[in-house]
This record gives sequence, structure tokens and C-alpha cells, in this order.
Amino acid sequence: MLTVESALALFSMLAISSISLFVAQRIHVPHTVFLVGVGVVMAILTHIPELSFFGEFTLTPELLFFIFLPTLIFESAYNINIKQLSRDAVAISVLAIVSLLVSATLIGIGLNYAFAFLGFDIPLILCLVFGAIISATDPVAVLALFKEYGAPRRLSLIFEGESIFNDGTAVALFLILLTIATSGAFDGGDIIEGIVSFVGMVIGGILFGLLFGGFFAKLIGYTRSNEFAAITLTMVLAHTTFICAELFSEVVTIGGHPLHISSIIATATASLLMGNYGRYKLPVHAIEFVEKYWSQFAFLANSLIFIMIGMLAIQLPAAAPSLFIPILIAILVVAAARALSIYPIVGVLNMFSHHEKRIPRAWQHVLAWGSLRGALAVTMVLLVPDTLSFPGWDFAFTPKEFLLTLTVSCVFVTLFVKATTIGSLMGRLRLNTFTAIEEVNYREMLIYIYDATLRKLDQSHEKQYITDETYNTLKSTQDSRIKRVFSELKEYSTDPEILEKVVRLYAIGIERKHAILLFGANEVNERVIRRIMGKLEYQSQAIEHDRYRGEKYEHGSIQDIFEFFAERLRRMSFSRYTNTDRIVDEYLYYRALAIVSRKVVKQLRQLNDCFEETFKMPHETIREVVAVYEDYRIGSTKKMEEFHAEHHTMLRKVDVTLAQNALYAHETDILENLCAREMVTPKVSIALDEHLSTENKEAY
Repeated sequence: MLTVESALALFSMLAISSISLFVAQRIHVPHTVFLVGVGVVMAILTHIPELSFFGEFTLTPELLFFIFLPTLIFESAYNINIKQLSRDAVAISVLAIVSLLVSATLIGIGLNYAFAFLGFDIPLILCLVFGAIISATDPVAVLALFKEYGAPRRLSLIFEGESIFNDGTAVALFLILLTIATSGAFDGGDIIEGIVSFVGMVIGGILFGLLFGGFFAKLIGYTRSNEFAAITLTMVLAHTTFICAELFSEVVTIGGHPLHISSIIATATASLLMGNYGRYKLPVHAIEFVEKYWSQFAFLANSLIFIMIGMLAIQLPAAAPSLFIPILIAILVVAAARALSIYPIVGVLNMFSHHEKRIPRAWQHVLAWGSLRGALAVTMVLLVPDTLSFPGWDFAFTPKEFLLTLTVSCVFVTLFVKATTIGSLMGRLRLNTFTAIEEVNYREMLIYIYDATLRKLDQSHEKQYITDETYNTLKSTQDSRIKRVFSELKEYSTDPEILEKVVRLYAIGIERKHAILLFGANEVNERVIRRIMGKLEYQSQAIEHDRYRGEKYEHGSIQDIFEFFAERLRRMSFSRYTNTDRIVDEYLYYRALAIVSRKVVKQLRQLNDCFEETFKMPHETIREVVAVYEDYRIGSTKKMEEFHAEHHTMLRKVDVTLAQNALYAHETDILENLCAREMVTPKVSIALDEHLSTENKEAY
């Protein structure tokens, strides 16, 4: 129950976590690690009467399982690009399922033998339960470090994908083993039943997540005109999927046996669907806000979790010091099991994989060492019943206290040792260095920034905002910076293929930005924006893997798994894709390509002008890519005009609608600008917004 003291503790923790963010950055310690240390200090401070309220807000299985966990899962999965994830789907699946099962088994059997050697008669099933608990990886701290040190994007994606589905696998295995442990019986039938239950939980979780994710994506599509409703529904989706999956497991039975499904896998699947297929059902101006909203929500949840993990260390049983040797052995066995679940399995995987999909040895080192434990491990150990017991158990601590002590100790070691050294490991493996493309991109964009700054400086001087002396000093500094970077650029830009890749990727970024703007202005529909984004994803992958192939490259596209199934379901339903729909979509598609190609040409020419004016020399690669996009623009315009001539009557109304949408988008931009400058009162602003909206609807 929430009391005044627990509410004060909650908001005190949030305030401390925000302040500690700056302290952690200053002393170069991962924020999550620093928060655990803060939690330890806060737990000690609870012994002071005036600060005892810190202990009123504590971790409970319900708080972790139904509030924090869905938040963390949804936020992680929502931002994963399913098209990129699909490229490594086999590797991620093997790591999340096979590697976890291997790790849990090795930990369980290894500890059982090691403890027996030391004279600790710990049942095998309890060791296996611990193996399932501690094999669940927590990506939060290491992914933050990946971002800070610039780890390869594919490595981050593999690690995050493994962690999300690894969590679902770990919980499924944990619940099965815990059921066996509490029943007190263990035979061959239990193994078969456990395997069937495990497979059912994974498959059931995926299907349940697809059902909920699809339903909410459709629902959010109907609320597209109101971003507040759409954003709220994403929050409802995350927690409702998780809670309903748990209720489903408790209520639904087959032949008297409960039909368990994984709530974590269900939530992750629903989130992946929402973050990819459902993303373009959100209002465009809400897409970025949803990402920031969930990042903030996840930050709050993580902050509270890691502070309370630190506080949990002080609450370990009094007999914990006597377990020093078992704790040390557990730490070593867990580390060895992780290594054995990575190197041999990935080695076999690489033998049967195309060279593009192989996981390099350096990445394997990071996967093995960067396997931190955190929120989920603590959640699972808290779910162990206090009444769990075994015949002949005569230790001074209960089985749950034993598991809690080992788990918290391993969590602490992975955070304080692995998390703080992962950056050094990446540096030694040279994973934080720029690729050849990034070296060129870094310097070209630096020159572009310096040049734009110099132009701004010239304008300020012309308007007499700065003195001649200040202007000359700053201009001299900027000129020397540009010359220095340009000399560096000449060293890295000797390979014309690298230069072309850099410029083409830059052009694709421009296309992506302006395609989204067209979607926001209702100048392309949902089907067309998906097609354009699929084309751009295809082009990006073709460039990165040297698979450029002319016309195929120009109009090839990638359809993700959610779009594939949505298309099949639509064909089976009463919702038909008519010939009129096809004609309109083709017209909108080529019209959009003509517009974005024009934007690319304009911005690339500006970049080329920067080189010509500053260094008195053209950028030949930019000129070549400009020529390519001019051809794209001409070709797309020709296709658009052909469609318009052939279907003039049908497309005339479409043209009017597009023009009206563009005008309305411009009107709303003007209104927002007027409001920002306080040129209208709130009452007038509301009236103007309603008036413009009504006029736009009546225009149709």
C-alpha cells in the first residue's frame, strides 16, 4: 500500500537518480552501476531515524513483474528495426534459446558437483533453478555503453535481440523448473512435460503478442487524428499484453492442464509489431514523441530498479557471509557457462552461415563478457516462494535466501566488474573505431558544419552583431579548422567507392526525411510510405554490402514479416485491394519519388557548393550522385505523368486532395509559428485550429 513515507521515498529515488546521471558521467562510471552503489548507501542510511523512509518503497515481485518489466521490454523491442533484425534472426534465435539452455544446464550441473565437493548438499533442481535465473541477461547498462563507445550497429542489434528473447526463454524455463522444485518430484515424465510446456510458452507467447499487437495497431490507426489517444494506447498495449498473457496462463486449460504462454515473449512480439508495422499508424508528429516518452519511462523504471537492487544487498540473510566460497564458485561457474554457451555455438553457427552473417571472434568476446545480469534475475528470484523446502535441508538459511544471496552477488559482480570494463575490452578489440565509410563521413560533415558556421559568422559581421576584431579572430580559427580537416579528408578519401557509399547513404537519409514529411502532410498513404521505406532499407543494405544493381537497386524493396502477414490477412478478408487503389498508389509512389529526388539534388548541390567555394574544387562523387538522382527525378516524373494521362479522370480528384493537404499542412505550420511567437491568444489559437480543420474536411 502506498503511504506518505513510501511516496516520499519514491520521488526521492527519482530525484537522486537524475542527479546521479551527471555524477556518473563526470567520474566515467556506467549510470546503472553508479545507481546500485547509491542504493547500497541509501540502505545504510535507512538506519538513521530521519532517513528511515527510504526503506518504505521496496522491490516486490508484483511491482517488478507487472509495472517495470513490461516497460523495459516494450521500450527495447519498440525501437528495433525488424528488417535489420531478420538478417540475424537465426543467430539471435540460437543465442536466445540454445545458448540459454546450455548455460542454465551447465550452471546447474556444474554447481551441483562443485557444492557437493565442498560438502554442501544442494539439490540438483535448485541449482538448475538458479541456472535459469542467472542466465537471463540484462542489456540496459551494456547497450548504453555500446552507444557511448560507438559499437557496431549490427553487434548492438544482435545483443539486444538476444537479450529480449533470452529473457522470455529464461522465465519460461524458470517457471517450469520452479514447478518441478515445488512439487518435490522429478522423473522422465517431468522432462517431457517440461519440454512441451517450454515450446508451448514460446510459440503461444509469439501468437498472443501478434494478436494483441495487431489489434492495438488497428485501434491506433483509428485514433490517428489525436496523438494523445494514440500515445496512451501504446502504454496500454505494453502492460495489457503482459497482464492478459499472465491471466490467460492462469485461466485457460487443456485436458485439465493450464495452457501457459510467455508474457515476456508476448510483450516483446507486440512491441516489435507496433514499432515496425504500427509505427506508421501513429500521427507523424507523435512518432518521435512516442520514442522519447518510452525512453523516459524506461529511464525511470531502470533507475528505481537498480537503486533498489543496491538496497537489496543490505537485506541479505545474516548467514550470507558464510556463503563466501559458494558465491565465489557460482560467479566463476556462471562466467564459464556463458563463455561455453557462446564460443562453441557461434562457431558452429558460423560454419553454416554466409560470410556476411558470420559473427566475428571479437564480437564473440563482447557477447561473452558483456552478459550483465540485472532486473529480470532479481524479479525471478523474488518470485520463488518463501515456503520452498527440500527434505534434509538443514542449513541456517532457506532455499530462497540461498538463491537470493547467489543471485544478488552475481548481479553485483557483473555490474561492478563487467560493466565497468566493457569499454576497455571494446577498445582493445578496436570495436569503437570508425569504419572507412565513417572516417570519410565524419570529416565531410565536419567540413559542412564548419562552412555553415562560417557563413553564419559572415552574416553576423555584416549586420554588425560582432566587432571586426572578433570576426577576424573567429574566422581565422574556422578557416584553419576547415583546412586541417580537409587535409585529413584527402588521406581517407583515396578510394572512390568509399566516397560514393558515403554520399549515397547521405542521399538516402535525405530521402527518408522528406518521405516522412510527405506522409505527415497526407501526401502519401500508409501503403506507399511502407513501400518507400522498404526501398530505402533495401538500398542501404545494398550499399553496405556492395550489391548495387541499377534498376533493381532503384525500385527494389524489403517487406518485413509483419507487412507480409498483414498483406496475406488482407487478401483473405473482405478488404479488397481494387484496381483503383493500385493506380492511386502507383501515382502517389512516383510523385513522392519525384519530390524527394528533387530535395536530394538540391541538398547535394549545396554540399558540392561548399567544396567548390571553400576549396575551389568540385566534389566529383557528389556530382555523379546528383546526376543519378536527376535521372531518378526525371524517370519518376515521367511515370507520374504517364499515369496521370492514362487515368486523368480518376487522378484529378487525387491531385486536388493532395494540393489541399499541402495547403492545410502549411496553414497549420503558420498557426504553430504564430502561437510560438505569442501573436495569438490561446482562445484564438483553438478557434483558428478548429476553423482550419473544418474547412479542410469540408473541402473533400
